[in-house]
Amino acid sequence: MAAVEKSSVDKMSSSMTSSITGMGLGGITGLATALNALSCHCEQQITIGGMPTNYVPGLSANYNISSFCQRPGQTRRWPMQRAGPTAQFRVGRSPSTGLQRRLKYSPRNSPNTQYSHTLICKLADQNERRRRQDAMELISQSFYSQLPLKVELTEFYSRDNSKEHHTELYDLVNDNVFPNPVLRRGQKFLFAVRFDRISDKQLDIIHVVLCCGPKPSVTKGTRIVLPVQWVSPPTIFHHPRDVIGSGIGMSVGLPRMQCDVSTITTTAVGTTASMSPVSSVRETNNYNVRRSSFGNDPPTVQPSPLSPHGAVDRPILNATPSAYGRSQQGSVQNLTPSIPESEKWDISIHRQDGNTITFQVTIPPTAPVGLWNCWIQTSRLGQRDNRHDYKCDEDIYIIFNPWSREDTVYMENEESRKEYVLNDQGKLWCGTWHQPIGRKWIFGQFDDVVLPAATYLLERSGLEHSDRGNPVRICRAISSMINANSDDDGLMVGRYDGEYKDGVAPHAWTGSVAILERFLTDGGRPVEYGQCWVFSGLVVTICRALGIPCRSVTNYVSAQDTNGTFTVDKFFDKEGNLVPNGPDEDCYDSCWNFHAWNDVWMQRPDLPQEFLGYGGWQIIDATPQEEADAVFQCGPASLEAVRRGEVGFNYDTAFVYSELNSQLCHFQEEDDSDWGFIKMASNQQQVGRKIVTKNPNIEDEEGDSDLLEITQEYKPTNGSAPDRMSVIASSRGFQRLQQSHESNQSDDDVTFDLMDIETVPYGQPFDCSMNIQNKSTEDRTILCILTASSCYYTGAIASRLRRAQGEFIVRAGQREILKLHVTSQEYMDKLVDHSMIKIHAMAYVKQTRQAWSEEDDFPLHKPKLQIQTRGPLTVGQDGTLVFSFQNPLTVHLTDCYFSFEGPGIQRPRQARFRDVKPGELVTYQDKVLPRREGDIHVVATFSSRQIDEIFGSAVIIVKG
Repeated sequence: MAAVEKSSVDKMSSSMTSSITGMGLGGITGLATALNALSCHCEQQITIGGMPTNYVPGLSANYNISSFCQRPGQTRRWPMQRAGPTAQFRVGRSPSTGLQRRLKYSPRNSPNTQYSHTLICKLADQNERRRRQDAMELISQSFYSQLPLKVELTEFYSRDNSKEHHTELYDLVNDNVFPNPVLRRGQKFLFAVRFDRISDKQLDIIHVVLCCGPKPSVTKGTRIVLPVQWVSPPTIFHHPRDVIGSGIGMSVGLPRMQCDVSTITTTAVGTTASMSPVSSVRETNNYNVRRSSFGNDPPTVQPSPLSPHGAVDRPILNATPSAYGRSQQGSVQNLTPSIPESEKWDISIHRQDGNTITFQVTIPPTAPVGLWNCWIQTSRLGQRDNRHDYKCDEDIYIIFNPWSREDTVYMENEESRKEYVLNDQGKLWCGTWHQPIGRKWIFGQFDDVVLPAATYLLERSGLEHSDRGNPVRICRAISSMINANSDDDGLMVGRYDGEYKDGVAPHAWTGSVAILERFLTDGGRPVEYGQCWVFSGLVVTICRALGIPCRSVTNYVSAQDTNGTFTVDKFFDKEGNLVPNGPDEDCYDSCWNFHAWNDVWMQRPDLPQEFLGYGGWQIIDATPQEEADAVFQCGPASLEAVRRGEVGFNYDTAFVYSELNSQLCHFQEEDDSDWGFIKMASNQQQVGRKIVTKNPNIEDEEGDSDLLEITQEYKPTNGSAPDRMSVIASSRGFQRLQQSHESNQSDDDVTFDLMDIETVPYGQPFDCSMNIQNKSTEDRTILCILTASSCYYTGAIASRLRRAQGEFIVRAGQREILKLHVTSQEYMDKLVDHSMIKIHAMAYVKQTRQAWSEEDDFPLHKPKLQIQTRGPLTVGQDGTLVFSFQNPLTVHLTDCYFSFEGPGIQRPRQARFRDVKPGELVTYQDKVLPRREGDIHVVATFSSRQIDEIFGSAVIIVKG
């Protein structure tokens, strides 16, 4: 073993000697090999008085210098020996044994003699290091940089960039373990890369490649190749230590744009503010996290979008040598020279500190939104087959930018942006047109599950990645993916029959986050169950998360015209009973008490730009009733086009117009009619009686004062409304449309009116009344029918509660009132979702054949769920929420549970509760741990087998 060591050391010493004294036969290569061997041959420190014997200020490694203690060409015959007073010499192995023994045992071996020996060792070591430095200067720098640059670390400054991009509220950005950048298109962002050495601007070629989708393409704009260019020599801080990776974190923070003259820009699009230092950088292995590139081992082979598919040679982007420039061959800019400068991707070197380069990238305002990956591609000039690809582990989310004038979703008003983009809670409106009920909803668009879920839904939609820069196409895809139809590809299953045992009832949800999280954890399986107002809340969440301004809109008395007649037809027999699906069993029209959809804000360059154009609010409906292009989707339809009745424009404008402007038509069977039915008169024949949304300037947790009626935005009220028959004709391709049936032409001398019902508390009786006035000079014989039924909010009858009918005479000029009394026992066990009651009145005058029909719906009002705290809440300290309400029923409540959530206090949670006694004041407490300070909105619901939809909300103040 000793012989092997001796031989190895002799070879190293000989190589070193030959290289240093005249470069010898080995030349530069031999010197490098020797220096490398010398660097690796380190020994333990020998100290005297706490000072290393070979101490050199500023250097920490201890190198053996014995190989330099001989003349050039002399062959070593003896092993290297340690220096210093603790060295051990083996007797009989050296010609200088006597001298060594005298050094060890002589009385002259005083501390001064030991110090002298230590001093010569230190001085020789210093001389060795100086000679080493001299030798290094003789070696061309190109010898050490034959390989391409290797990436060691990347940092995207997620939190710092988010301040300029208005994305600082996203949980993905603020993740303490692995933050991901969320960036808005039309703005710049900074990111830093640490390489394994200082770059050579003459020979090193760097490309930053951004990819979107499984098969990114340069020509489609989903693969962006950005060549890094030098337009002026940068100021480089030559320092032996890395700027990024010294110790456990970065030694510098995010560079300030205004403080470095080395900033290199190619386009001037605004400025970037100063940003604070970043605390740490992660260095991890290859398991889906950031990698390091230390060492010379070849990287693990993995699929890379930087290379074409299949077994072909990788195309390398060449660059022509120049002093400070690089060719843009292969970049998107040269492939599409007609693209305006403002719509191009751009990269520039913002700052270079040693082997760390900070890049500034400009995202064009037309970039596709969604999930992007970043690759750093490095190569050497003239070495086409020698390239290194590094994939950054961060998922980059690029979203729309309503703050950018160049973006088609630009919204000018700042208060509107705060409400329709940044507000993570709001109201969804239910109830009836004369008794609207606002329901608090947590949109939660900044939660860490929302953007990933939205991205996955876009993938499932089949929308091409190259089309995802168009908000029109994005919103159309969203309208098709929220509601899962028969293909099971959507987010949520809709159900309206009240049977929810195998899922969650729609009224039990308190926000969108729980639905999206369940969707992700179940592997993309549609969540059960939802209804139109739940779908509308989900659309708000996803659109705002993607940067599209969005609001929820409720249309009261909303038509579902299934046969394109622009009418909602109902047929009754002689006894006043409903004829299901009409006499021909092909009529499936319905009129919903309310229907929720969404308005999204964007420009419409695909529509005519006359006058003010058709931009602004666009209608999309995630509960489509019919297929469009073989897919259940609806919109975006320009609100302005709907208001004008211009139903020929994309998309589905005619269908939306029918939801707002169809006519209610009731027909009663009559033997004397030519076609077997006569049309019945009605006081309310139009749908779309009230259209509402939340008022962005008002917050009302207790009542509904924050309702904002926007009917005038949808339907002109100043007499300028388009002729309805002309609109219907144009939708069918005709100039004129003739009415297909005739109304009763006799004089109507008897008036009927169904009285509105005031607020009815849940569990209390109610009366419904019909007024009859005979305006003729003769008596009239009238057949009247008055019916009360429980109904779904879609207008479908669930159960008949009570019915009264009779024939009586109303004297000339007299007034009569017909009443129907309904007790709580008659409806308690027959109510369904939303606890709605439908009142239907019919009348027929025998003398004049006058027929009249009217419907009215109203909800039963349930108690509010009160939400309070037990003591003040403080960030990081346990607190208590208290929920309470009083049981309005005289029966026990079983299968009880609470659902509640509050962003920053409690993620969505469902808690089981005991049975509730009749009339009991229910109180439930739960522990919470606040994570952020400020005003936090908490929403909760209570459900049981006997009563549900007891909900409430409150604003909780959390102290820092």
